[in-house]
Amino acid sequence: MVWTPLHAKIHRTIRSRHLFERNQRLLIAVSGGQDSLCLIKLLLDLQSKWGWYLGIAHCDHRWRSDSQANAHHVENLAETWGISFYLETANEPINSEAAARDWRYQALSAIAQANNYQYIVTGHTASDRAETLLYNLIRGTGADGLQALTWQRPLTTGIMLVRPLLEVTRIQTEQFCQEFKLPIWEDSTNQNLQYARNRIRQELLPYLRENFNPQVESALAQTAELLQAEVEYLEKAAQQLRERALGIGDEEDALIPLLPLRLNRRVLQKASLALQRRVMRQVLQQILTDAASFEHIEKLTALITAPNRSQTDPFPGGAIAQVEGDWIYLK
Repeated sequence: MVWTPLHAKIHRTIRSRHLFERNQRLLIAVSGGQDSLCLIKLLLDLQSKWGWYLGIAHCDHRWRSDSQANAHHVENLAETWGISFYLETANEPINSEAAARDWRYQALSAIAQANNYQYIVTGHTASDRAETLLYNLIRGTGADGLQALTWQRPLTTGIMLVRPLLEVTRIQTEQFCQEFKLPIWEDSTNQNLQYARNRIRQELLPYLRENFNPQVESALAQTAELLQAEVEYLEKAAQQLRERALGIGDEEDALIPLLPLRLNRRVLQKASLALQRRVMRQVLQQILTDAASFEHIEKLTALITAPNRSQTDPFPGGAIAQVEGDWIYLK
């Protein structure tokens, strides 16, 4: 086996970030594109050092005429490498990026649960992280949206989603695939500029590289990495503040009623605006079916210092917040 600097980098990353333990079962999501082929090749080469059991999963969205041939291509690779292969095919074509992502994670989770895999591993790169930051920034978001692609997160009970390539750019995965002559399956939908992410990838990032920073993808990925740690800290601090404002302890948190509930304004008034907003977002996440908008958070936050008897207009679902003395009541 040829040991490259990228092998060494990923080996160090997995160890230093505690992404996997030894002798675990890893299900690798492989589309056939350069990032996922780079990922599976790296993990195969590292397998002897870690004692992993590897499996390959492929999700066929049925949105391309060659999707079945693509699935066969990945299956043949799995057979060549002697790895278990799992295929999930959509019942009908999925044409929305968001719907495809949701379906894909559901499918991968089902495969992992049925076959006792502890981890689902994807080939998201620093380039994906940069694209996600730009995509969410353009749409409007806070720090949470800017750091949305994280190293690992629980996907479902007992299964962790892990992304080991978040410090590797798409240029690097392409070079790796060329070096090892890996048979990349070119996905024609990646060239379709009707998708916003493709326009960011094909037009915006090359423009930024040429005119502003040749290393823009790595720079944006580093920004997302910094934000991730800050978001984790702020979320924990906001949760503690929310519990104090609700007058509960950690062990009671799971027993918080959805409605009605009340928040102590005196407790919240001592906190920074950043924490006040996060507390209100956490509260709204309990009572709204969709994500709370900036406007929802702002009108609830305003009640922390509003005159007595102030109230909001109804939130989606009909809940209303009202000030009564030192308390904000949500009914």
